[in-house]
Amino acid sequence: MSFNLTDLYRESIVEAAQAPRHHGQLTKKNASVELHNPSCGDVLVLDGYFKDNKLVDVAFSGYGCTISQASASLMTDHVLGQEISEIKNEVMLFSSLITDELSQAQKDHLGDCIMLEGVKEFPARIKCATLAWKAIYQLIENYEGQK
Repeated sequence: MSFNLTDLYRESIVEAAQAPRHHGQLTKKNASVELHNPSCGDVLVLDGYFKDNKLVDVAFSGYGCTISQASASLMTDHVLGQEISEIKNEVMLFSSLITDELSQAQKDHLGDCIMLEGVKEFPARIKCATLAWKAIYQLIENYEGQK
């Protein structure tokens, strides 16, 4: 399967970046992280509120390219309400999605996040797509380190 820039920036990705879900900052949070992508200047701040080992609220802010903003929007929407162990599994699945091959069942498990699969055809953009996923993993580590 071959992708081009039109596929990469298809309407749904642009829409997710221009009208992101869970964009902003949380007033009630028990974990926060800020990550930078030095290769293109993306900055992502991720706030989370965990209760009973479940992510009950999440928001992101910062700035970056269309891919990083769309990925943050899709990721936050996807992991909200999940148990910490589930989120860690999702991070590994997403990483495999854009670097390796996944079965259709694994792809289905990622829901709308699958639309970023085409990023693997553009190695320079992989860091943009994975920034939010690295942030959620770091957010969990920060939260668990406070316990």
